[in-house]
Amino acid sequence: MAMKQGMKPHGELRQSQVVGAFGPGAMLDLPRHSVIVAGLEHWLGVGDPIKEIRLVTKIKAMLDITELELFGAPVDPEGNHSNGPTTGLRCFEFPEWFVTQDELGESREGRRSQALIPIEALTKGKFIDKDNKKRNVVPIRFVRACRKGHIGDIDWYALAHVDGKTECRSKGKMLFLDERGATGDLSEVWVRCQCGASTDLLSATRRNQKILGHCDGARPWLGLGSKEKCNELNQFLVRNASNAYFAHKISVISLPERDEDIRRVVEAIWDFVSTVTEMDHLKFIKGMPKVAKALETITEKELFDEIHRRNTSTSAEERPVKEAELRQLMSAQEEIGEDKPHGPFYARALPVSVWGGPTRPWMAGIERVVLVHRLREVTAQIGFTRFEPPSSRTDGDLELGVEMAALAREAKWLPATENRGEGVFLQFKKEAIAEWLKKPEVVQRVQTLMKGFDLWKSEHTKSKREFPGGAYHMLHSFAHLLITT
Repeated sequence: MAMKQGMKPHGELRQSQVVGAFGPGAMLDLPRHSVIVAGLEHWLGVGDPIKEIRLVTKIKAMLDITELELFGAPVDPEGNHSNGPTTGLRCFEFPEWFVTQDELGESREGRRSQALIPIEALTKGKFIDKDNKKRNVVPIRFVRACRKGHIGDIDWYALAHVDGKTECRSKGKMLFLDERGATGDLSEVWVRCQCGASTDLLSATRRNQKILGHCDGARPWLGLGSKEKCNELNQFLVRNASNAYFAHKISVISLPERDEDIRRVVEAIWDFVSTVTEMDHLKFIKGMPKVAKALETITEKELFDEIHRRNTSTSAEERPVKEAELRQLMSAQEEIGEDKPHGPFYARALPVSVWGGPTRPWMAGIERVVLVHRLREVTAQIGFTRFEPPSSRTDGDLELGVEMAALAREAKWLPATENRGEGVFLQFKKEAIAEWLKKPEVVQRVQTLMKGFDLWKSEHTKSKREFPGGAYHMLHSFAHLLITT
């Protein structure tokens, strides 16, 4: 990521890491700082625009917004840090509490004691003790956060004084982090005040306890003045833990360009053609200038088929994004898309004689095999959560049972990536799945899975997910087996 002439960035990330692992609101440790990635409005430039109409349409409906573009993460176009425009991700320093790297204070009973220092007590990044000695500090590993993604520093004075006595704050009493063992277990780590009051950190990890207080709605990644109302309880969080950041992403596979061209043409004349229900009706409107212009680029059959598709299906915003992709792969066409080097999609159905028949009885339950020689997948991040990962419905759409944190105060664009690859599509016979589901051992296993789902649902009361069924579990497991084979 390029910076102004003569300046070097504090760290570097791959573009693919930005859309997901280290998007806005994520915490990371740079060589000299611990930071939180700033919201989109604070980023310095963007990458190339990424066009994908179906994905943009879906996200606009999900987020209830009218304006949206997709861009790649900012890149260093020069390949060095001395020239070029200022680009990159802005980050804010977080957390704002630190511990001294060496022992400080009273070390007794075999414990290691480090001073716990707020950022305002530092001088040029170092802590000057009572003997006027400069001591190095490192960011504290522990913060507080809530299920809505809000995050902030723990009130360490309040945690040390669980009895409610807080006059030590105003008196400037020192705080210390004591390790009373060698394992690093939270039960052996205590926050201690100079007055003698202390609390073990394990106490702070117990869920549904008020020991860390209620969330104040802090969103430090969005900058000053970005707090919002929140009634959640704070939860203890280790900054580099796996549950500190879960990106909410949505992906689509680019469909053949011809299909997208037809959709764009029909969208432009929809007000004139939306009432057409039979092919013969086209002769009454194809003389209209806009309709005639459209028929210069698509055929009457293509126009009618698209009108019929729109009128007999749910809206594009409501349809699962995977439905159109599945429809393409299950179509009767032997070839889907065009076989050109930079095309978005090209697939070819294999004849049964190649993969099936009497000599391959293990393929008896397969209806269709499609080789996908070329595909383009576009993925965009729309938000994130902490503690609870996102989950997908059986139709591939995100299940929004957990409230997402925003990537920007007002998102008019989102970070996205595009990947190109290949694959294979197997379509099972419906009757083969139905027969498999009747097997006693399968029935028993599905009942066990259903009990587990009911238990999960009781702990996630906001979720609208329904038990997906035995067929889904089988197909999902089968897909993972193929991936690992």
